[in-house]
Amino acid sequence: MSTVSGATPAPEFSRTISADAVRRADLTETIEATEAERRALAERLELESIERLTATVRLRAVRGGTMVRVSGTLEADVVQTCVVTLEPVPAQVAESFEALFAPESMIDDPGDEIEIDPTLSDEDTPEPMVNNRIDIGELTAQHLSLALDPYPRAAGVDFEGYDDGPDEEEAAAEPEKPNPFIVLDRLKSRN
Repeated sequence: MSTVSGATPAPEFSRTISADAVRRADLTETIEATEAERRALAERLELESIERLTATVRLRAVRGGTMVRVSGTLEADVVQTCVVTLEPVPAQVAESFEALFAPESMIDDPGDEIEIDPTLSDEDTPEPMVNNRIDIGELTAQHLSLALDPYPRAAGVDFEGYDDGPDEEEAAAEPEKPNPFIVLDRLKSRN
């Protein structure tokens, strides 16, 4: 993908919805990534492949129609790389997600000082709508990324060579080592 200097690359899996359409009536969309989109997204997410990616996304206007609440479920069949053997590791991903979107004019400038409201969850912190549109394909791709196993391993593979310290039996069997500062304390008490 070529980009204009300073521009963000176009999302690999993009399905945009107009916020105006959601303000007229709730929408439910089922989206599925094409083979080309799955290949490009697999490259971005550093996966061997994405065999299937679908999502059902519900959009509804909230807070007097100024914001849009998005909730969805995604399902994917992916092939990751084993962190130990580098073999392919097939996996099925099923994830639910939620997000809140608001017009750009309602979102604080990231350079501004932000006051955090502890009563709000991450889902209640709105993301900006770009040109009054919400990209439910990119939102799905982001949540797929978050749902992936960060350390996939092939079946039956353990990570050998990593020592996380003695186990309880070994620790109990080892005699307690003398404190080297006791000698200094004895020398001090002689004087």
